[in-house]
This record gives sequence, structure tokens and C-alpha cells, in this order.
Amino acid sequence: MTPNAGAGLGPAFARLWAATTLSALGSGLATVAAPLFVASRTDDPLVVAGASAVAWLPWLLFALPGGVLVDRMDRRRLMIVIDLVRVVALAVLATAILTGHGGVALLYAVLFLVNTGEIVFRAASQAIVPSVVPRHRLERANGWLSGGATLMHSMLAGPLGGFLFALSAGSPFLVNAVTYALSAVLVALIGGDFRAAAGDTHERRTRSMGGEIVEGLRWLANQRLLRTMAVLIGLLNVTLTAALAVLVLLAGERLGLGSVGYGLLFTCMATGGVLGALLGDRIIARISPTWTIRVGLLIEAGLHLALAASRSTIVVGFALFAFGVHGGLWNIVANSLRQRLTPPTLQGRVASTTLFVAAGGNCLGALLGGLLAARFGITAPYWVGLVVAIGVSAATWRVFNRATVARAYADPPPVESPAPVA
Repeated sequence: MTPNAGAGLGPAFARLWAATTLSALGSGLATVAAPLFVASRTDDPLVVAGASAVAWLPWLLFALPGGVLVDRMDRRRLMIVIDLVRVVALAVLATAILTGHGGVALLYAVLFLVNTGEIVFRAASQAIVPSVVPRHRLERANGWLSGGATLMHSMLAGPLGGFLFALSAGSPFLVNAVTYALSAVLVALIGGDFRAAAGDTHERRTRSMGGEIVEGLRWLANQRLLRTMAVLIGLLNVTLTAALAVLVLLAGERLGLGSVGYGLLFTCMATGGVLGALLGDRIIARISPTWTIRVGLLIEAGLHLALAASRSTIVVGFALFAFGVHGGLWNIVANSLRQRLTPPTLQGRVASTTLFVAAGGNCLGALLGGLLAARFGITAPYWVGLVVAIGVSAATWRVFNRATVARAYADPPPVESPAPVA
């Protein structure tokens, strides 16, 4: 199943990449279409905001149990089942909307189900990567995965979702169902057995899910490098989401931008993300993973400073572009380090724990941004973000030293998890 270490990453990875990229496009279409559909039915802000709340809630409820499923089952088959369930759910929703029987309650239910599946699908796809590419090609593989997802979800899904919704309210959800169906076919074509550890299947299934979650959390808590990375992701997601939550107000009040200009700010960030993802393995190899992380933390601080202090659209646009590049590189390093250091039997749980922490940061940040802006002014979230970014940079600078990170790259992949710490 391992592709050659030549120019390409092999057919197994190509199919995994195509499946996850199509899945990202479909998820992006639903993300755009859901609030449009709700807004077409009601002007109640609480009901409209409910679409986002329903989409985020599963990440907090099911990320950790989802990681246990990924470590218990054949990851490839689990991804196929999830895609097929989501196809059925979205087909029902699209049919109901197209025939005039779809309502907000049905949309909420389908969004909840689809995003619950997305958690497990994403953790499983990340856990499969070390099985289909050589260890020394993880950076390139993760770069392609990140770049494809950013391109589809952040750049193409927005205009395509709006166009499809204008044609018919049910069209984006129908196309979303098709993307998941194609994803299932591509994953099925990978072939092979992707169970975490065939030898201890019976033993692990007799243990409680709670016990396995605790085991994963304890293992991560005792890994200084990965623990610090997870905490950083959570903290920086709080400040980033707080900044983006009120960016539309900042764009209008301080930059004088309308809706098109506001949208182009996200295009700048997404363009940087795609560029960083596609060139990431070469950039990381040249400047080292250590300095990729350290410079990235400085770029985080620079973004908040630019948003807080500048009234120049060019400066803000460049800052968002640079942040996008950093985001693409950060994803590559974070995912590759986790895949290198985590035992196969814990890949799902460690990945899902990181997703859980990130989602928690997003939820808290969305609330914090509005509160800070309302109480202290529109630039307050950005000044707070600057202070946090400087603080975490200073606190973690030595953690990501060259020796520690180089050891993570040099050590052979772990084959079994250590005994849980009492």
C-alpha cells in the first residue's frame, strides 16, 4: 500500500486526496447554503445563527468518542460508511427542499448528522495517511491534503454554493450528496486493511469507550511537543475566530470596504493557504520545522497588529495572505509531527482530541470577539489577540527547539502505545 518515494505519492494517496478534496467541496457547499436557506425562511437572527451552532455542536459532543471508533475499526470502511450515510441524509434534505417540504428543523437535523460524520471522517483520513505514504513524505502528503481542502472549501465552495442556491435552494445539498458518493467510491478503491492493530481487536472492544478516551488523553498529556501544539491550536483559534467574527464590521468601519471587498479579504487568506500548502514541504525543508513554527507564531502576532492598527486595505490584505501561508505550513507541521510521534493504535484518538480542542477554541472565540468589540470597541479583539500571540510565542519558544523537533523526525515510528499513566 505504500507508494514509491519518487515524484508522486502513489495511487492510494491520490485516491485518498481526491476523496477528501471532494468531501471538502461538498461540506463547503452546505456551509454556504445552510444559512442562506434559513434566512430565506425567517429573519430571526437567533434561528439563522442556529445553523452555525448546530454545525459546531457535534465537534464538542462527538470528537473524542469519534476518535475511539477510528482506533477500533477499519478506518477505510468507516469512511465509506460515513459517506454513504451522509449521502442518504443530504438526498432526503435536497428532495424535501426541491419538492417544497423542507423546513428549518429538517435542515438542522441533517446538518447535525453530517457534521457528526465529518468529525470521524476527518480523524480517520488523517490516521490513514501514515499507512499510504512513506514516513519521509508526510509533509508533502499533508500539504496536498491541506491545499486541496483550502482550495475547495475556502475558495470554490463560496461562489459555487451561492450560484447553485440561486438556481434552486436544494441544489447545493444535492451536489453535496454527489460529492460524498464519489468520495465513498474513491476510498473504496484504495483497498487494503486499515485497522489500527489487528492483534488486539477483541481486547480493545471489551474495554469501555470512556477508558479508551482517557487513555488517549493521558498519552497526549505526557507528550510535551504534541501537548503544547494542541494547546497552542486551541488558544490561537480563540483569538483568530474572535478576530474573524467581527472582521465584517472592521472592514466597513475602518477600511471602507463593501461586501465584495470584505469577501476579497478571505480570498487573500485562502490564496495564501493554498500556496503555503502546495509549497510547504519545500519551505519546511529549507527553514526547518522549528523555524516554521516559530515564524508562524510571529505572523499570528503580526496579523492581529495589522488588523488593530492599520487602516490600509493593502496592509490588511497582505497580512491575511501571510497568515494564510502560515496556516498552510502550520497544518503540515502539526499533522506530520502528530503522525510521526503517535502510535498506530492511538492515531484516531490523538487526532480527534486535537480537533476537539480546535473546535472548542472556535466556539469560544466566536462569542469572545463579539463581547470584546461590543464592550471595548471594534479593535479590542485584535489587541487582545496580539497580546495572546506574543504571550504564547514567549512561553513556547523553547519547546519547539531544533533538537526536540529533529528527534521527532529521526525517531522510528512507534509501534505500540505505552501503558496508561496512573
